Amino acid sequence: MIRPISDNIRYIGVDDAHLDLFENQYTVPEGMSYNSYVILDKKIAVLDTSDDRTAAEWMQNLEGVLDGRRPDYLIVHHMEPDHSSCTAALLEKYPSLTLVATAPALKMLPQFFEGVSLEGRTRAVGEGDTLELGAHTLQFLLAPMVHWPEVMMSFDRTDKVLFSADAFGKFGALEQTGGLWCTPQTDWACEARRYYFNICGKYGAQVQRVLAKVAPLGAEIICPLHGPMLRETLADALRLYGIWSSYGVETPGIFIAHASIHGGTAAAAERLAEILRAQGAPKVVVTDLCRCDVAEAVEDAFRYGTLVVAASSYDAGLFPPMHDFLWHLQIKGWQKRRAAVIENGSWAPSAGRVMTEMLTAMKDVQLVGEKITLRSRMHASDLPALEALAAALLAE
Repeated sequence: MIRPISDNIRYIGVDDAHLDLFENQYTVPEGMSYNSYVILDKKIAVLDTSDDRTAAEWMQNLEGVLDGRRPDYLIVHHMEPDHSSCTAALLEKYPSLTLVATAPALKMLPQFFEGVSLEGRTRAVGEGDTLELGAHTLQFLLAPMVHWPEVMMSFDRTDKVLFSADAFGKFGALEQTGGLWCTPQTDWACEARRYYFNICGKYGAQVQRVLAKVAPLGAEIICPLHGPMLRETLADALRLYGIWSSYGVETPGIFIAHASIHGGTAAAAERLAEILRAQGAPKVVVTDLCRCDVAEAVEDAFRYGTLVVAASSYDAGLFPPMHDFLWHLQIKGWQKRRAAVIENGSWAPSAGRVMTEMLTAMKDVQLVGEKITLRSRMHASDLPALEALAAALLAE
């Protein structure tokens, strides 16, 4: 679709409402948007392209906006194929086009487009460099590891628009989730949170450095590569990114994640949740790791300040759904949290040992209360231990 962002900036991105897995791993029941922009000035700049799946529609949008004119620059903020797949086609179609990107991106580009001649057609930019288009001036900000090493953002000084690459993105096609602009009525945070922690969660320090660069610019609009544009809700998005990237607690509460083979562990997890609610816990969320989207479980583990893991023993180790969840937390940099452990084992309980080892290998994770060991099923004799664990979880 083609939509105005400002007098001279146009949105030419494309929705893919039929995509089921983003990056072939994250479920996207509402599809995905691939955002791209054009600045129409004395010089014309195209900002990013699209994914192969939507290339034809994207090119049609671009040609509609150009209305016979030829673009002068293609700005590549991020080399990932969902944003750059049309690069070679655009360079071929417009021989006078100059590709603008970071030096690492230019080095990476031949890996994706073998045989494309770039000689005399590129411009490497670094921190603080500018590109004059006429009335509009773009200022470039390096954003390495947010979430690839070659990433940059650009800031249009004229219209105060930040083109933020993957930062501030979210899952969902625009037409499926409320349109081009995020409004106060839009539920932006839910899918933006799942997107952030699963895509950028490991790179909080790098996101913090970029936020420090962005703060003094006075951006009035943020245009990400996925999801709606931020204007009315920009301040709240910046606030949430500050919490997320510093690994702060967004919502006070306790997240209980269980992985149960025959239901005994699940029953204990649900009973602990009942006890916590009865004792005044502000928020208790329970997830069945055997059935949930692990990306949503990762999101909740980062959102709340306390995690309880309850799992069955399996092959002298840990039931795989729990192992997979904790492994995801490890690689995404989960930290600065409190955790408690409940294990189940009919003859040789081993889950608690593995969960404890995985949790304590993460940064600044404090184990709370005594590990609880169940034997096949929760019994009346286990209730005092669950009560004591609930009290320990609420004590701080």
